[in-house]
Amino acid sequence: MIKESYRPAGDLHISTLGIGTYLGDPDDRTDRLVTEAVLESVRGGVNLIDTAINYRYQRAEKCVGAALQKAIEAGEVQRDEIVVCTKGGFVPTGDDPSAWFDKEYLQKNQDIQKADLVAGCHCMHPEYLRDQLDRSLKNLGLETIDVYYLHNPETQLRAVKPKEYSARLRAAFETLEQACDQGKIGCYGLATWNAFRVPPDQHDYMNLADIKKLAKKASGKKPDRLRYVQLPFNLAMPEALLATQKIGKEEVPVLEAARQLKIEVVSSASICQGQIIGQIPEALGEALGRDLTDAQRALQFTRSTPGLTSALVGMKAIEHVKENLALIKMAPLETDAYLASLQSAT
Repeated sequence: MIKESYRPAGDLHISTLGIGTYLGDPDDRTDRLVTEAVLESVRGGVNLIDTAINYRYQRAEKCVGAALQKAIEAGEVQRDEIVVCTKGGFVPTGDDPSAWFDKEYLQKNQDIQKADLVAGCHCMHPEYLRDQLDRSLKNLGLETIDVYYLHNPETQLRAVKPKEYSARLRAAFETLEQACDQGKIGCYGLATWNAFRVPPDQHDYMNLADIKKLAKKASGKKPDRLRYVQLPFNLAMPEALLATQKIGKEEVPVLEAARQLKIEVVSSASICQGQIIGQIPEALGEALGRDLTDAQRALQFTRSTPGLTSALVGMKAIEHVKENLALIKMAPLETDAYLASLQSAT
């Protein structure tokens, strides 16, 4: 491990690689693999762990909790050395999300209405988020979640008009600001798929500067705690480098918008779920690292991107964990070398 493999993020220092826990079957075998992968990652210097309540129907969060408990009890790590991130928004069941939502919320809470469930699987109602957050805290065995993301909030844009969407988003932000005050979360953010990648004329586009203004309104007189965004970024999905965002009259990439707004950016799908492996051109591979594997090259590219705090990679197999952890002992590319790698890719 070297200091260049960690970046300051507010009061935290975050590893340039983080472990994701998205993929896998909802079974005991996958539970064991994910728990061991998280443990091995933490032992190897990764301190950013990303999960969500709907990943494998709450089992991913429980695996993260089990791994952290084991590592902390063994004295291998202290709680304040690890940055735990989870997400809320999607209904965390695979059977019949609408029926589960009806049973768990509509029949128990008169404030939540049927219209609050969008696409049969997504909700941002304050009461729903409060309950989901409490479930996540229990699953993880934690008193505080470091970063709590609204999960793919742009899903709502397919069903509600922009004015209603803004009202729902502000109400969600107010709820998360309250959760910060209560110590349940350290800060919050948006984990997106399309929102910050698509051009402004697309229905699920979001402007980060406008989102930040909503967070400021939600926070009242205090500084807001909207500190993170997550989006896919890799060699095959480079849209974060394109000028899709507006700051005043200036059109900039989301990475630059986030820098100006003091928001950390974390990439998901950093190796495009393995689809990049075997597809990296020879010249680009040489620029990224002659002695690296394709997976390592893809991660080296993503984590070296100026303006990106950390690159998430889903890991279950220990051999993949060890392969990826080798990068923690290496520095990310310097800016000039990164730009040269971009040129070799074109």
